[in-house]
Amino acid sequence: MANSPILSPTDGTLNAAVQALRSGALVAFPTETVYGLGADATDETAVARIFEAKGRPRFNPLISHVADAQSAFSLGDFSPVAKVVAERFWPGPLSIVVKRVTDCPIAWLTSAGLDSIALRVPAHPLAHDLLARADRPIAAPSANRSGRISPTQAEHVASELGDRVEMILDGGPCTVGIESTVVDLSGSSPVLLRLGAVTREMLTEIVGPLREPAVGGPLASPGMMTSHYAPDCPVRLDVAKPIPGEAYLGFGPVPAGENTLSLSVSGDLVEAAANLFQMLRTLDHSAINAIAVAPVPQHGLGAAINDRLHRAAADR
Repeated sequence: MANSPILSPTDGTLNAAVQALRSGALVAFPTETVYGLGADATDETAVARIFEAKGRPRFNPLISHVADAQSAFSLGDFSPVAKVVAERFWPGPLSIVVKRVTDCPIAWLTSAGLDSIALRVPAHPLAHDLLARADRPIAAPSANRSGRISPTQAEHVASELGDRVEMILDGGPCTVGIESTVVDLSGSSPVLLRLGAVTREMLTEIVGPLREPAVGGPLASPGMMTSHYAPDCPVRLDVAKPIPGEAYLGFGPVPAGENTLSLSVSGDLVEAAANLFQMLRTLDHSAINAIAVAPVPQHGLGAAINDRLHRAAADR
């Protein structure tokens, strides 16, 4: 396979991407959250190529992306509440875990052998166009090596995966910048599996209290491993002032200096989320000993940002 080309979205490149997906190849494409590494979710061999390309543990399930809610409803058993949640937040940065329908065509490897599946309808227009043309569910975890910083630009995908993908569709920088929220609505009480731009508070308004995932059980969602989203450099959290040799990732105004960036000078959590992975990548280089990160408020989208930061800082 030649080096993966970064292609602008045209009618021709989208059709070529669809043909690649239908032939079992991997295609990276943008969503509003991060860039995804896509494969035909109904093809066990194609899905296995995702795990191989990422170096991803096979017990870690994948999210299947579809063009619209009706397509999702044909694949999973959506309760009335789950349908309300889907209709409220789709298209958008929310993945919903439900039980598979009896004749669900999604490969068992996609859901790591579980009887549940994670489904999402992304809001990005390029992703929607690709999914509509493909006319099948596309499994698409973040297009990076397993455990590493998620990609929010096409160039990040190229640097992470090189020639392991057939092509990379360039949709510009991702607007949300962190992975989708994942909520498990497959049982009698809802479980929040992963934090994201659809916040706990937003979900609670519809489904009521959300349980935490069980400790030590099988992973029901991506993004649940303790160490994840990690740069090469160590990460140190809740730092008011870096020590010599550290880069600094601030929140709010920061002193001008080399290896110093602010997630949002104005303290905007939406802007901070969009900048998080890009700025971690920028500060991650051999000339520094660690990346020190300022405290980020825990409310709203800040909870999802802090979740990513704690996993990035975890022991590896």
